[in-house]
Amino acid sequence: MSKITLPPTSTMMSKSFVYGVATASFQIEGGIEDRLPCIWDTFCQTAGKIADGSNGEVACDHYNKWFEDIELIESIGVDAYRLSISWPRVIDKEGQLNQAGVDFYIQILDELNRRNIKPFVTLYHWDLPQHIEDTGGWLNRKTAYLYADYADKISKAFGDRVYSYATFNEPFCSAFLGYEIGVHAPGKTGRQNGRQAAHHILLAHGLGMQVLQKNSPDSKNGIVLNFTPCYPKSNSDADLQATDYADQYINQWYIKPIFDKAYPKIFDLLPENEKPVIEAGDFDIIAQPLDYIGINYYTRLTYSAPQVEGEFYHEHEHLYPRTDIGWEIYPQALTDLLTSLAKRYPLPPIYITENGAAIADTIENGEVVDTDRINYYQSHLNAVDSAIEQGVNVQGYFAWSLMDNFEWAEGYLKRFGITYVDYQSQERTLKHSGIAYQQLIKSRS
Repeated sequence: MSKITLPPTSTMMSKSFVYGVATASFQIEGGIEDRLPCIWDTFCQTAGKIADGSNGEVACDHYNKWFEDIELIESIGVDAYRLSISWPRVIDKEGQLNQAGVDFYIQILDELNRRNIKPFVTLYHWDLPQHIEDTGGWLNRKTAYLYADYADKISKAFGDRVYSYATFNEPFCSAFLGYEIGVHAPGKTGRQNGRQAAHHILLAHGLGMQVLQKNSPDSKNGIVLNFTPCYPKSNSDADLQATDYADQYINQWYIKPIFDKAYPKIFDLLPENEKPVIEAGDFDIIAQPLDYIGINYYTRLTYSAPQVEGEFYHEHEHLYPRTDIGWEIYPQALTDLLTSLAKRYPLPPIYITENGAAIADTIENGEVVDTDRINYYQSHLNAVDSAIEQGVNVQGYFAWSLMDNFEWAEGYLKRFGITYVDYQSQERTLKHSGIAYQQLIKSRS
């Protein structure tokens, strides 16, 4: 069986380095009868939006199998578990706590703490209550304040059970994929929509940080951003400029306001009717001090000069080798990303909060031999180690994902888990990658 190894002298082989696994509520829970509808429920009901026509009604049935899943997490030997809270499970339409939903998560947090597994809680991983979307969702400034109220109520209810909070997971995906190009829920389109949604999400993040630092000052409070590093197709001036624009628009748009109280320069190139409405004081709210920043990385993309009038860049197809979801495997970009961000911004400690690969897994004789995924993890852990060697303060790494699950617009067609899920029987089987991850963690000194 293939192994994952790191140099014995690596910081990542210290017991102080946090290893974890990650999931998200809509992707694993099911149990929709005990919560309000969310935008992904609605999106799944829209013909042609989900590749296999599936939905999250059952998913991995974590709502009923949570205790078994925590036993699985403990068996892997991780230090931490990153989970997300379903806003429509814990807050009712009147904005009050749904105690049954709150208790569902409290039992999970208590069990994690009993087993000395650090709970890393994400407050928003894309499942906006549908009734809030019906009043404008993230296009409505009021939603940022509804989010702050949710964060206030749930952080008070959880008390001291949470080791770390993230206000949001991947604002880029919610804003750009959901409100600008429409391939994710709620399926809206238009540049102004995407930019406005992003601004309101960042505003909500700042408001949420204020609440968390007040209610839960002893937890590590921050945000999780995803990055797709941008590389030029050639070294021509036009391609280099286009690549810089792509990086500003796709990556820096979501981090620069947090540290620099401003959007990237590409903001000034947008037509006035495509710029978000920004009110006085918004950047002061957004730029709250962070205890940490979570970074999600999967792949890179290449760019060249735009081919369509009004565009800033042309995005190329993923290069090879690719994972089963079609994303290029390029671990060097993770090192480049971490070192460049550390030079550009005064970063707090970093956690790699998601990293992993979709592989076309099959189970044979009770085993899943996912050597390609093991190789992916090996090369990307090496990339993190290289960044640490260059002085970047990375304090933890979370494998995405604990188990195969509902992969958003791909439905159940793509498997990212280190645990195989048979969706008919709901049986879980630790893959060879999960065993390799388990062995790496246990080998630390």
